[in-house]
Amino acid sequence: MSQNPAANNASDRGEEERPHKPADDREQVYFEGSPLLRGDLGRLIMFALIAAILVAIPILDSKYHWFPMPGWGWIVAIALAAICLLIPYLMIKSVRYRITNYRIDFERGLVSKNIDTLELWHVEDIHFHQSIIDRIVNTGDITILSHDDTTPRLELFGVPNPRPLFENLKQRVIAVKRQRGVIKMDTGA
Repeated sequence: MSQNPAANNASDRGEEERPHKPADDREQVYFEGSPLLRGDLGRLIMFALIAAILVAIPILDSKYHWFPMPGWGWIVAIALAAICLLIPYLMIKSVRYRITNYRIDFERGLVSKNIDTLELWHVEDIHFHQSIIDRIVNTGDITILSHDDTTPRLELFGVPNPRPLFENLKQRVIAVKRQRGVIKMDTGA
């Protein structure tokens, strides 16, 4: 019998004494979705300015007659401005992340899809960046450096509520490497 009462109770129930809880193979999703549009305010503002200029050209031309513009010029200008406002939204929606406790799936494309998977045990380093604007709108960027052949550098941009996700990923990388028996060796070079 052991001196530890908890160990005695465990052995009475037929449980083995283990230093750690057994590995849980269930996948837990930390984040699934597209980056937030507010996380890419620079691009959104740039395309909004281009749209404003496209709408302003026919207005200024009608007043100052810089160059002869056909009557349907207004329609073209408004259509181009609407397309300019849609571009940032479509660019954001063409990217999708699925971050779990074992892997990160990075999907891109609107019509055709490309999906890359990065297993967390391949991860070498994780970097977190949040500018002052990102802090205000509660978004951020997480850069993952790995030994994965197809995805050596994965940038997750515009992630909502990024700090808890970053902390979870740091802990899970360590835990997954321990489960797989992966050790880091410094070559001293």
